[in-house]
Amino acid sequence: MPEVFANLVWLVIILINEDLPTLERPINAYSGLLGGGQPSTVGLLIRYVAERISIVVCTFAGMQSDNSDTVVKILPDAGSNLSKKAQVAEMFNNIAGKYDFLNHFLSMGIDKGWRKKAIREVGMMKPKQILDVATGTGDLAIAAADLQPDKITGIDIATQMLDEGRKKIAEKRLDKLIQLQEGDSEALQFADNNFDIVMCAYGVRNFEHLEAGLKEMNRVLRKGGKLVILEFSHPKQFQVKQFYQFYFKYILPFFGKLFSKHSRAYTYLPESVMAFPEGKAFCDILSKCGYTDIKARPLTFGVTTLYTAFK
Repeated sequence: MPEVFANLVWLVIILINEDLPTLERPINAYSGLLGGGQPSTVGLLIRYVAERISIVVCTFAGMQSDNSDTVVKILPDAGSNLSKKAQVAEMFNNIAGKYDFLNHFLSMGIDKGWRKKAIREVGMMKPKQILDVATGTGDLAIAAADLQPDKITGIDIATQMLDEGRKKIAEKRLDKLIQLQEGDSEALQFADNNFDIVMCAYGVRNFEHLEAGLKEMNRVLRKGGKLVILEFSHPKQFQVKQFYQFYFKYILPFFGKLFSKHSRAYTYLPESVMAFPEGKAFCDILSKCGYTDIKARPLTFGVTTLYTAFK
């Protein structure tokens, strides 16, 4: 309950910054349609928020990808001369200390359930060698430890994220099982056909060259090995889509900036999600990169998607 309450604070913040008297027009319209008297305060607030969400949906429509094979490159800082890869590393290094807290806070803890579902897919292979690409602070790698593989290797370009991950791994006494190291998804430092599982949670949309990264993941995966990817997607159900887009546009950037002190990190996130080729478009890219038996499983009304494929 505390998490739910904290995530409702956004509504109060938005409402006190809005001009509530402008509700007169929608009030009269709704009253006439319903044939009743003056609506309750709660009813007005619900209707008001719904109206605001509709406006946000229209705003977001221009940002969404057409789901073609062309990947729109979204940068953390469009004014920077650094490459996307360098910008992503810098951004995650800057928020490393608050990353885990914000992950769980802003998803209301649902992200833990998504990782559990991904680990179930991983467990079906009874893997001995696992590679976690864009491991961040190692949450997915730590979750995979329950499968008792011989070794889990996590790589990331953000060294301070890895430092945070090593602290958690040490606290859980998993040092001998999980090794975190700096590494580039587009130039993996491992031999061909080396891993039973290659997995990645919410990292592929940050690749500078998506296909290059996916092909490298395929290269180090053994024949018959399995790819498991979690990535944000776009809900299709109208009501869910409205709230999702409203949350991504206003709530997530507000709290992300408030707690992380990084003005762009949590604005970049929704922008990168909206531009990412989800669903069938991403499955087509996986096929192009050499994967077979590709499946996409939407989770939580399509807020995120669990992709699986084989080499």
